[in-house]
Amino acid sequence: MVVTVLAIGDIIGRPGREAVAKLLPQLRREFAIDLVVANGENAAGGFGLTPKIADDLFSLGIDVLTSGNHIWDQREMMNGFEDHRPILRPHNYPSGAPGRGWFCHDLGEKGLVLIGNVQGQLFMPPIDSPFRAADEVLRQGTGTRLRLMDIHAEATSEKI
Repeated sequence: MVVTVLAIGDIIGRPGREAVAKLLPQLRREFAIDLVVANGENAAGGFGLTPKIADDLFSLGIDVLTSGNHIWDQREMMNGFEDHRPILRPHNYPSGAPGRGWFCHDLGEKGLVLIGNVQGQLFMPPIDSPFRAADEVLRQGTGTRLRLMDIHAEATSEKI
């Protein structure tokens, strides 16, 4: 059984949200997309994410939101991880940071999909190794059908 995934890069501000609103419903229908993963860290005017904007993006058909170094540019997002919505922050953030770095999405008969999120180190604020963090996340995927990783980084060398 095939699992069809749509991965959307950074949704930037209102224009990005409007593009998602206009295009996503048609794409989901046309390609029978099972899972939509999008990076929402710049959805609030290009700087961060808010709980309301996250709700709006989920209502448009996004299943999981990932992020990166701008996730807390909007202060209200500090409490935006408290519910069970699948909003990820990089797994290699310090322990005790709000939120989580991975999530298992249940596609019913198509099985579980693990989605992870790590952040690179080059040209970014200091952070733990994305490679160790990615290995840790991928180990959580035992029994999953598919494992996806959003590597939020400036350098392609950290993404390969």
